[in-house]
Amino acid sequence: MLLTTLPPHSPNDGDEYRLNHQRSTLALRISKVLPGDGEHVSPVSGLLLVRRDSPSEAVSALYEPSLALPVQGRKRVILGADRIEYDPDRFLLTSVDLPTMSQVIEASPGRPFLSIMLKLDLPIAQEVAADIDSHGLTNDAVRTPLALGAVTADLLDAVIRLEALADRPKDIPFMSPLLMREVTYRLLLSPAGAWLRGITMLGTRCNRIGGVIAWLRENHARSVRVEELAEMAAMGVSTFHHHFSGITRMSPLQFQKHIRLHEARRLLLTERIDAATAALLVGYESATQFNREYRRLFGNPPIRDTSSLRDNN
Repeated sequence: MLLTTLPPHSPNDGDEYRLNHQRSTLALRISKVLPGDGEHVSPVSGLLLVRRDSPSEAVSALYEPSLALPVQGRKRVILGADRIEYDPDRFLLTSVDLPTMSQVIEASPGRPFLSIMLKLDLPIAQEVAADIDSHGLTNDAVRTPLALGAVTADLLDAVIRLEALADRPKDIPFMSPLLMREVTYRLLLSPAGAWLRGITMLGTRCNRIGGVIAWLRENHARSVRVEELAEMAAMGVSTFHHHFSGITRMSPLQFQKHIRLHEARRLLLTERIDAATAALLVGYESATQFNREYRRLFGNPPIRDTSSLRDNN
């Protein structure tokens, strides 16, 4: 079943009652679109609905700058030695592209894992952060690019209104940017939003490392030296390497390899090209090396992996 029926409203538990009602609303909407295991791309840009009917093994996943907001069940993300669990009480905010391991740890057919994923619009984040700074608003910093935050009724209210635009397609071009600004405002003012706020401020260390990460994402097929990346970040090589690995839990070249392999997987799934072509498109010169590293990351050779993903969706 879905979230349990709400008890009669008591004036002493208004906040919790409101949160439970909001979660129930989102759970019902997700279950209506997804009666079984799977994902649904909303007509609202950047919004993805997710349902999982059973726990999963830890799998490699590329987390883009995004908000992950479960309304039922529990999930774990592994970044290096860090194991981060989140649930309906805690959202996960990712401020830069991060290759992680991802795992649903609480789900069943009767009570599935239900979640909303919202891709962040970084230009909107930059505008909202500037407005926040101009009004002198501050938050208690949690400086990590993969941060947990407490779910509030105000945040859920904005997400519900954003997701509901799917029922009113004509409103999407006008209302979606406004509601994205509201969601972003709520996130930036939360302690979890400190790193996201930092990367919007030109010249800060967060901003410079974030810029290199974004560049690697866009230019993953290019051969690059760490010295070039350090120069982009206006840092010495050892300082850059230290800060970059502190954020991503891997070296810049390892990070580029993960980005290449995730992009190859996307191409194999969406373009239906062969593995050798995908390898060349993402920057590999050796198909053998590509197949070996692909299998090491995703657990199966390219064709078997993508065939399995199609069968499960």
